[in-house]
Amino acid sequence: MRKLLFILILPFFSCDTGNLKVIADLPLELNEVSGIAPDTKNNLIWMVNDSGNAPILYGLDYKGTIKKSITIEEKNRDWEDLTADKRGNIYIGNFGNNDNDSKGLSIYKIKASDLASEKTAIKPEIISFTYPEQKKFPPKKKDRHFDCEAFFFLENNLYLFTKSRSLKEKGKTNLYLLPSKAGTYKAKLLDTFNTCNESECWVTSADINDNGDMLALLTENSVYIFNELNKTSFFKSEYKRYKFDYNSQKESVAFKNDSTLYIADEYLGVDGGNLYEFTIE
Repeated sequence: MRKLLFILILPFFSCDTGNLKVIADLPLELNEVSGIAPDTKNNLIWMVNDSGNAPILYGLDYKGTIKKSITIEEKNRDWEDLTADKRGNIYIGNFGNNDNDSKGLSIYKIKASDLASEKTAIKPEIISFTYPEQKKFPPKKKDRHFDCEAFFFLENNLYLFTKSRSLKEKGKTNLYLLPSKAGTYKAKLLDTFNTCNESECWVTSADINDNGDMLALLTENSVYIFNELNKTSFFKSEYKRYKFDYNSQKESVAFKNDSTLYIADEYLGVDGGNLYEFTIE
């Protein structure tokens, strides 16, 4: 177990996670967790790590124990989020692009039937895409809005929220649309939103509830909840910002229900590396 070096001081030290309730200490295999997706049919929560880690999709119970490990037979160039559709298919966002210089952006689709099987290795379907607005690789620093760490599935489409790498527009996110079928596409720009101008404002994950009328946008310091979602223009919906009392590298969000979110963060030193519940009004 990780944190073994700190076990002797645990009786004297307890990390205060504020308004985030720890429900599981994630295992060492997921110390750089970057995406989560609940699977209610199999009572699992699927998770992945970001770049530099093995291309493995993990299925965990809600105590943090790994129940399934499936090798995805494609490279983990930079896996940054997970989402699922109503049929139980899982989508892995292989679209992290820190330097805005990648021409290999894609999403891997894993069939529900494969996830339910005894397979330990799966070849995914591939959704490849580009941003039509990007002309240079990389563009000038002020124009670096082509990183992505957040997406969700809705009505046969995938909605992507970019992460700004421009120092003057830290909270800017562009919303793009893609089909959820294998193929090669140009992502369609739909809208733009600004979270905040503080540090740690960039968007790191997104999710939509089961009814399709609530949207969650995660940053490291807060989560934005859009209610009574306007499906033709998400950002025209009313929203509320919930700030976190606990500082950590929060990378993943998913709805448990309409009043509770799951949130996961990376393990950094003695902090983070947990699955949390977070209550929203």
